[in-house]
Parts: sequence; C-alpha cells; structure tokens
Amino acid sequence: MTVLVNGAAGGVGHFAVQLAKWKGARVIAVASGAHESFLRELGADEFIDYTRSRPEEAARDVDLVLDTVGGRDSSRFLRSLKRSGALFPVFFGEYDPDDAARLGVTISGTQVRSNGPQLATLGHLLDEQVRPRGPQPAYRVGAGTVRVGIDSTFPLSEARAAHERAARGHIQGKIVLTVA
Repeated sequence: MTVLVNGAAGGVGHFAVQLAKWKGARVIAVASGAHESFLRELGADEFIDYTRSRPEEAARDVDLVLDTVGGRDSSRFLRSLKRSGALFPVFFGEYDPDDAARLGVTISGTQVRSNGPQLATLGHLLDEQVRPRGPQPAYRVGAGTVRVGIDSTFPLSEARAAHERAARGHIQGKIVLTVA
C-alpha cells in the first residue's frame, strides 16, 4: 500500500508517517524542503517539497491520502489516488461527490474517540528517553518505532505564545506546554 501524507512534518502528520511505515506502507511525505531530513529519518520513502512541485501531479496511483492540511484545495489529491483509493482529510473541506464517484475513490473522515487498546499499543511504541539533536528539536525515542518530534516547548503561563507559534505554521512535530 502507498500512503501519501500531506503536511507530514506537523503534529499529526509526523505520527501518520511513522504509523503507516510501521504497518508496512510505502510512504510519500509532503512538506516544505526544510523538513526533508526529519521525515526521511522517520521513515518516509519519498519526499515531495510542495514549494518546488505540485504534489498532486508528482504522486500517482496512491492508495490513501491523509491530508492534515485541508482547506479549499484538498480535492486536488483526488487525482493522485488510484481507483478504489481513499482520501482522508483531517480538516474536512469541500469535495464534489460526483467527481469522487467518477474517479472511483472515497472520501471519509472521522471523529477522534479514545480507545484503550489502541492507546496501549501506541504506549508500547513510545519511550520516555529524550535524545537532544543539536540545534534541532529533541525527540522522544520510542522502541525504534514511533518518535515524537518536539517543535517547541512553552511553560503553561505562555500558552498564548504557543498558540501564536502554532498560527505561524510550518511546525516540525508537536508544540509542548509544560506545567511547573
């Protein structure tokens, strides 16, 4: 199976890259060029820099597109999918159901629900050991399977600054709030 993750370096996308790889997929990561080495370290087989090429034209015959960016342009990935492929937007946008039917693809979304067994599995894939990487963010290293990239850390008293960081975009991993 081939999985394309749009917004692959962000808080959701970097987990999607690793979990798809863990499940045996060939992973195509889409992000800006600044994130290529980060995503390749996480297991991306192919990287598309959206600032240099149009990912919807560069990727073809994809089984699943996980779009963590969303917005009005999400439907552009419909033509990257092979017949019987699926588009899974994290932020649902506007899609033409007739266009999807003509292409033989499905579009679906879901609400996040807690699931004890799934959380236990994820817990086993993570570890509490922290490894700094020079000027890059620290990673929580997980049993060689899932790592948590840390974009930035703020004390809870600076939650506003954390939101401002999120609003600027181009995040690599998660933004963390610490409690004293």
